[in-house]
Amino acid sequence: MTPDDLLALCARARDLHPDLDEPVVELGEVSMECPAERLPDVVRWLKDEGPFEMLADFSAIDWYRNEPPERRFLLSAQLASISHPQRLRLRVWLPEDDPRCPSLVPVWPGANFLEREMWDMFGIVFDGHPKLARIHLPDDWEGHPQRKDEPLGGIDVRYQHGQAVTSPDLRGNRATSASGYPAGRTQ
Repeated sequence: MTPDDLLALCARARDLHPDLDEPVVELGEVSMECPAERLPDVVRWLKDEGPFEMLADFSAIDWYRNEPPERRFLLSAQLASISHPQRLRLRVWLPEDDPRCPSLVPVWPGANFLEREMWDMFGIVFDGHPKLARIHLPDDWEGHPQRKDEPLGGIDVRYQHGQAVTSPDLRGNRATSASGYPAGRTQ
């Protein structure tokens, strides 16, 4: 499959789903923006009718203080074709006040843990997910640490010989030597 074939496939997808944005080619990669509510239909069509056999990655980015607030979280679904070495990125914007997206688990069961991680770290809710539960943090943890408006927090770490690393919320600008180490320390 050539890049032109991939663009033609994207045009067919846009014929079936007119609310998809025009594909964009950046650095040799093809991306399309997709509304959240259409994502499962679009990826199912690209899997069944197109060459994309695999969900290579599904991740999130927090664009805190981005304007407008309807574009705070960006989901990036990387679809990959093994038989025709191509990739397609579907980008989905979610609002700040209620970040929700339909689950891709019915299409690709492997999305299960990726969606759980995005919920755990960013607080993005995936409607229809079989078990949206924390995957990295304890069940009683409050908040979502990858959100840019989440406080840093942390604990002090003490090492042998008196060295210490203070928690990020207590760190200040310390004088450092030319080597980058705190003044008076060489290693």
